[in-house]
Amino acid sequence: MRTKEGLWIDHRQAIIVAVTNKGEEIGLVVSKVKKHPQRSGDSPLKGRYESHKVPADDIRQRMFTGHLNIYYEAVIACLRDAESILILGPGEAKGELKKRLEKIKLGGRIAGVETVDKMTDRQIAAKVRQHFAEKRSVIGSRRNHLTRSSSGRERPCRSRAR
Repeated sequence: MRTKEGLWIDHRQAIIVAVTNKGEEIGLVVSKVKKHPQRSGDSPLKGRYESHKVPADDIRQRMFTGHLNIYYEAVIACLRDAESILILGPGEAKGELKKRLEKIKLGGRIAGVETVDKMTDRQIAAKVRQHFAEKRSVIGSRRNHLTRSSSGRERPCRSRAR
């Protein structure tokens, strides 16, 4: 069964909505990524061994990137069978996911990328349904052009029942 999927994504979670002929399913992928750790200016760790008590920036960055890689792989595993994908989200995660999908040759399935704020599950599902319903109506309107019959008369072309 071919599905159209949309997702709202940031670095903490992805809410995935799969729309099929039978209805829709909502899934959740939660990231283990914590906020990007940073040193504070008023660190209580003053003294001789302060550098040993706080991990180096490159170590923290590698850990952060490693957690993101695992997270994106889990999200892509959920989207792999989708016919068409709509990506929604507030920040950088949607662009990063798009690049990863293109890298593994799934970029042709991306129906759109939109910047949106925090949304509820129902709002995400409604946005995905609306996006794919509009796309279907545009395709349907393209089919309703005039064709010539064998008698030379013009008649409207009928689209197939859905």
